[in-house]
Amino acid sequence: MHLHQMDTSENETDLEKLEIQLLLNGLYEWCGYDYRNYAYPSIRRRIWHRVNAENLPTITSLLDKALHDHNCLQRLIADFSINVTEMFRDPHFFKEFRKKVIPQLKTYPSIRIWHAGCSTGEEVYSMAILLHEEGLYEKTKIYATDINSDVLEIAKSGVFPLENMKKFTNNYIQADGSTSFSDYYKVTNAGVKFHTFLSKNIVFAQHNLVTDQSFNEFHVILCRNVMIYFNKSLQQKVHGLFYESLSMFGFLGLGDKETISFSNFDDKYEPISIKEKLYKKVK
Repeated sequence: MHLHQMDTSENETDLEKLEIQLLLNGLYEWCGYDYRNYAYPSIRRRIWHRVNAENLPTITSLLDKALHDHNCLQRLIADFSINVTEMFRDPHFFKEFRKKVIPQLKTYPSIRIWHAGCSTGEEVYSMAILLHEEGLYEKTKIYATDINSDVLEIAKSGVFPLENMKKFTNNYIQADGSTSFSDYYKVTNAGVKFHTFLSKNIVFAQHNLVTDQSFNEFHVILCRNVMIYFNKSLQQKVHGLFYESLSMFGFLGLGDKETISFSNFDDKYEPISIKEKLYKKVK
């Protein structure tokens, strides 16, 4: 009697899924990084990128190397952290924020803002500039968090490549900036350094949206284009974290590809700007 042979390609797909599952479980058990609920196609692509970059034959051999070689582990984690950001990214978001959110913030004695998944910090500095122009920065504390300590170091430094300034300046103008963008930085050998007064009210800290709890109550939470990399159940979890962490009538800003519509929290917010994904917590 012949054993029924599985179709090889189907077999390989199943094996690949198992290897990816073992890799992600291994990372979680070994160092607490939890990527098990990230969107599968995206995580699969990143894993194969690292397998090839390390000249390894299989995903399992990547797990082996990552567990025993700390530098390889760091490279893998860096591949998983998606850092796509710019100053005043989606300028119309900042324009709407200026128009719809700032007037309410002006009524508060002090303001707490959480930038979740802040990456290298461009949007955090953008918010500091906007608040400065609106006369609110002095009474604001911005908490900027990311899972990746390397990008936080860049964010803390406030130094960015000179070649990005043309694009950033354009964004700033479109976001209704009220002065000359170059007033906010000086050009150094290392690149462009933003003035230190912009970072004096920013706290940079490592925080993992997947595993860490809420750590304060905020008037504004911004988490833009981070959740597109999470699967549905993880998105729900993070929405729960944000809801818990927002004060009543606080504002939530999401990325242009994200929405609150399909979450369990849809009815607890009212849209301030549907197009720019700005919501206000109302219950």
